[in-house]
Amino acid sequence: MAYISDASEEDALTRARIDDACHLCDVRSCPRFVGFLDEHQQAVARAVLREKGVTSFRFYGGYPEAERTVLGVFPSFMEPDEALFPVQAIGFCYRTAATLSHRDFLGALLGTGIRREKLGDIICQNGEAVVMADEELAPFLANTVQKIGHEGVKVVYPYTRPVTVVREFKELHDTVPSPRLDAVLRIALRASREEAVRRIVGGAVSVNHLPTENVSLTVNEGDILSVRGVGRFRVAAIGPPTKKGRLFVRLEQYI
Repeated sequence: MAYISDASEEDALTRARIDDACHLCDVRSCPRFVGFLDEHQQAVARAVLREKGVTSFRFYGGYPEAERTVLGVFPSFMEPDEALFPVQAIGFCYRTAATLSHRDFLGALLGTGIRREKLGDIICQNGEAVVMADEELAPFLANTVQKIGHEGVKVVYPYTRPVTVVREFKELHDTVPSPRLDAVLRIALRASREEAVRRIVGGAVSVNHLPTENVSLTVNEGDILSVRGVGRFRVAAIGPPTKKGRLFVRLEQYI
């Protein structure tokens, strides 16, 4: 029997969920929702939607910059509407001195017995956390979670204030002979091109949340490069060329 990796099994499950949503949307002529999906699952979903020729869809996670999102597949005669998505925000207020983290909240929420796919982003900032959750489970979580670790929290539900996220980046820049993945990745790794090649062929690199072992893949502005054990980088700029014909590249490393 051929060995199937856990990642392949997970991708197959994601594809099946998207297939079912598309089929039911078509048969019942009403929106269908799948999620929450992480960024890799979103990339897999986009590939399935392209294969099926589905154009009426949207990914939405409760606020514009969400990383974990719900996929909404809509009938061709409907415009995707964020108001229809089954996403509800829950606020948790706590002492700023407590410095509670994403991990603290995730552990407490999963400790109630819910599955990860029922939770979206968890934004912790200045004594307040906002959790995006499946609307059917949101009341249960709001009534159940009174402490995060040993810290008491005040629940704000429903949470209706606008959600904003300030993301911090560290800028990296250098020149490359071409926008090949191995050349650009060298900047991210602050290492040799040979090390970049080793990481790529070793399966440690993803581009736009999909793994690749293609060292000569062309990198474009806006692409997201992820390196296992190192971090994630956004290609902020490629070019202009230098007088010697090399390309200036600027990366933003997520902090």
